[in-house]
Amino acid sequence: MHHAAGPFDVKLTPDPFADKSVDSSLGRMMIDKQFHGDLEATSKGEMMTVSTSVKGSGVYVAIERVTGTLQGRKGSFALHHTGIMKRGTPELKVTVVPDSGTDELEGIAGSLMIRIDSGEHSYEFDYSLPEK
Repeated sequence: MHHAAGPFDVKLTPDPFADKSVDSSLGRMMIDKQFHGDLEATSKGEMMTVSTSVKGSGVYVAIERVTGTLQGRKGSFALHHTGIMKRGTPELKVTVVPDSGTDELEGIAGSLMIRIDSGEHSYEFDYSLPEK
């Protein structure tokens, strides 16, 4: 297993549903990220959310394609997010989509942890790659 870490910048842009009859508890956003540190990459993706009438409860799912360099290896891979918030208690799982790696990142597997401290985002990424 390898470990990568660093900060990242994220921009979330609301992307309203064209169908105005969609329940207002559903949301959709475009993701635009810039990773720094051990992962020098950009990411584009989409997030869908559900809010509830209970403050601090809801979920999101997201898929993003990360393209750049991971500890000297160039390529891309996809991440899948599942985030659950139950009355203010978060649970987040971000995993590499199987067989989504390209170029020097072909065969990548692993999971990524997101930290938010005073509004600053960072990641901890534990991953494996086949030997070169």
